[in-house]
Parts: sequence; C-alpha cells; structure tokens
Amino acid sequence: MSATPRQVVLAARPDAIPQAEHFEIREAPAPEPAEGEFRVRTTHLSIDPAMRGWVSAVANYAEPVAIGAPMRSIAMGEVEASRHPDFDEGSVLCGMFGWQELAVSDGSDVWFRHDRAHGDPSLSLGVLGINGITAYHALLDVGRPVEGDTVVVSTAAGGVGSAVGQIAKLKGCRTVGIAGGAEKTKACLEDFGYDAAIDYKSEDVGKALDAACPEGVNVYYDNTAGPISDAVYARLAPKARCVVCGTASISSWDPWPTGPRIERHVLVKRASIAGFLLFDYVDRFDEARNALCGWLSEGRLTWKEHVLEGLEAAPGAISMLYRGENRGNLVVKL
Repeated sequence: MSATPRQVVLAARPDAIPQAEHFEIREAPAPEPAEGEFRVRTTHLSIDPAMRGWVSAVANYAEPVAIGAPMRSIAMGEVEASRHPDFDEGSVLCGMFGWQELAVSDGSDVWFRHDRAHGDPSLSLGVLGINGITAYHALLDVGRPVEGDTVVVSTAAGGVGSAVGQIAKLKGCRTVGIAGGAEKTKACLEDFGYDAAIDYKSEDVGKALDAACPEGVNVYYDNTAGPISDAVYARLAPKARCVVCGTASISSWDPWPTGPRIERHVLVKRASIAGFLLFDYVDRFDEARNALCGWLSEGRLTWKEHVLEGLEAAPGAISMLYRGENRGNLVVKL
C-alpha cells in the first residue's frame, strides 16, 4: 500500500462497458474508526460482470455508483484497527469495501470471515466466495438439477461457470460448456470436467448443441444472453429450467436489446426461466461455503485465478473481463 491511502473513484458515467478512462485514482485521508467501527486494509479486489450495472446511469437492483465516489466492489481485507467488539485486529473479512486501500466499516457491509486454513484470501472472492456461492445457489435452488440431467453452461470456463459445471457433475449430471476460444474449451474439458465443450467463436452453436444434447437441454445456466442463449432456448427439453445469471453479450441497454421471441419454446416445453441475484441469498452464504469448502478439501472442486497486481490495474479490469481476456476468476491484488 502507498504511504497515503488511495481509492479508485468513478470519474465519468459510461454508456456501455466501463473503460479505464471512466475511473480516476485519488489520494484520500486515512479514515479513523469511530466507536463501533473498524478499519480494514484491503488486500484483494473483486472484478465482476455486475460492476457494469453498478456504474450505469439507469439503476437496476442497486443505486448507481455516484460520480466521484469510490467504485463499489466486493473485497477482501484485514482489520488493522478496531473499536468494534465483534471484529478483532487481524481478522480477514469479505465485504463491500470498494476499490480503496483503506475502508472503515460498522460491520453491516461484511459478508463473512475468511479462515486462513482454507488458503489464500482471494479464494473467498472466487470458488469459496461470490463465484462459488453464486454457482451453488443459482444452480441448485433455481436450476434444480437431478441426476441424469443435461446441464448447459455459457461462459463455462469463467469463475462462475467453471464452478457450475463441477457442481452439476457432483450431482450426477451430464455437462456441456460453451466458451470462447480453443484455450477455454480445452479448460472446460481438462480442468473442469465438462463432458462436452462448444467454442462459440469457431462453431455453429446450434449444430454443436444438437450433437452434444440429442435429447435436449434440461438445465441452462445463462451468463450471456444474446445469440448463444437463442440457440439454447430452441433446444430445451420438456420441463427445462433456465437460470439467468448474467447478460454479458449485451453491451448496452439503450436501446433495449431485441432478439428471437422465445415464448413458444417456453410454452410448448413447459419450461421455466428465472433470474438470479446473489444478494437474495446473503442469509444462506454459510450453507454454500460449507459445501464448497468440503468439496475443495476433498479434491472434488478445482479453480483458476487471474491476478492483476496493484490498484493501478483496477480501472481497466472490467473491460478486460468483458473482452474475455481473463483466465479464471479475475482479482486485483494490492
């Protein structure tokens, strides 16, 4: 950390995918915790697709980050000064601490504690954190897979998608991953255990799905929307469940995107489609983390991590994520 603490603030409102020029690094006075508060020194910043919506001019499920305010972010941090009875110095926490080197909290923005026995704190931003928790609850609570189902996952080599595929396999499902490029499809097969992988950049997704899913798709875990999802919806099996977790292929919501009408597929196949937001499951984080930690310790769950070094890397990281340049869960290490 620099001598004077710094933070990354939103300098301009992006029209679509936020770029480095939409942010600015500023120095800020070291915050002092009041009674009932503690100060966190952040160690790892999470880079997530949801950040695009957080800086949009149009509010979605959260108010937009204000111009001049630190970028909203899930982060890992260590308590270095505390006037709070429940948070001792040295505690390693995951919470909404933002893109800043120091943060003060009253505990309300803390999600959970990280046990050092489970490895590096960055794991609690990835397979043991938001990615793994999202995969766990969205797949099991919304997708409701049963043994023998065919589960199709878009962005299947990413932080969430790779966990979804592995959890589906643990539940006895057949898995098909959709990813971009030979390297990522290879990772789907060799690292994350998918039964089949489709490269949307070089293959006809519809024809590849016909070959990989001859009896249709029982569960679709959608991280992209767009043409990939159009192809999957046309191949749903009866009583299919579709989980909408992300819309990465849509660069802007103005004008509102249009595409094939899927209602007939939903009606004829009696399929269901539901959106998923991680924030709806905060009170069940421990359930997911206990399961994920167990699978990890048993060697039944693997992960990849892409680490950027230094606060200076944060402003351009979101656009990097949307260009598909990350190779695993994307974090910034301070």
